[in-house]
Amino acid sequence: MKTKIMYIENKAYGHSGPAWIGFVEFSKSGQTIYFNGKALKRLKNTGTYGNHFDIETGEEYWVSGIKKNGHNRHQFGSGKIMLEKNSVDEYLKLVDFNYIDKNYFEIVECISTDKNKFNKIENREVEFRNNSYRATFFDSNHRKLILDI
Repeated sequence: MKTKIMYIENKAYGHSGPAWIGFVEFSKSGQTIYFNGKALKRLKNTGTYGNHFDIETGEEYWVSGIKKNGHNRHQFGSGKIMLEKNSVDEYLKLVDFNYIDKNYFEIVECISTDKNKFNKIENREVEFRNNSYRATFFDSNHRKLILDI
């Protein structure tokens, strides 16, 4: 799978949500990225704040390339950006500075993503339970809905 260093921010908290810079993996179609135990699917239409949503929780995320000047957060955003330990060298090659300022970044280890888990989530349609059908899906606001029929 193709990997690329990207900026990822959880928009459930507005412009000051948790944010990371690290290597993401892309699905074959390029519509889903895998990062830090999550699968983020591209929104067909831009959401309230984000351009991707978490397949499990429905939370919106902003995913973008790295800015050379290091100012990846929105101008009104705040908080340290977590920089994946394995991506530090590559990140420094992309930006206009040559050291990691601890006032703006925190170096962290990210967890691997179980792509099979998310493949099952996306490909399940309906399950039969106790003489009824249960369907799980997300509505247009990315809220998880469970429908018992």
